[in-house]
Amino acid sequence: MKLLINLIIRILAVLLSAYLVHGVTVAGFFPALVFAVVLGAFNFFLRPFLLLLTLPINILTMGLFTLVVNALLIMLAGSVVPGLVVASFWSALIFGVVLAVVNALMGTFLKGN
Repeated sequence: MKLLINLIIRILAVLLSAYLVHGVTVAGFFPALVFAVVLGAFNFFLRPFLLLLTLPINILTMGLFTLVVNALLIMLAGSVVPGLVVASFWSALIFGVVLAVVNALMGTFLKGN
């Protein structure tokens, strides 16, 4: 049950973030569902390796390069999922930041109840 609630939170976060950020469009609920699952899988499987490969530059930038890695993963997931379009790298970067904030706020709000 908790997995389903987390998935719904992530879908709503994707829809709200796409509404707030120009350059990212979602065709509907189903593409947001697929994007949330694909992005979660990419974050689980690819992100640790990418962060390990980019560790020196990540240390030099005091962790800010992680935002670039997140934007690249969002662009990759957007290219895989039909019905979700990411226009540019900057749109993906802003979308990643907004998605993280919205996801954290929604998660905190629902955990408080």
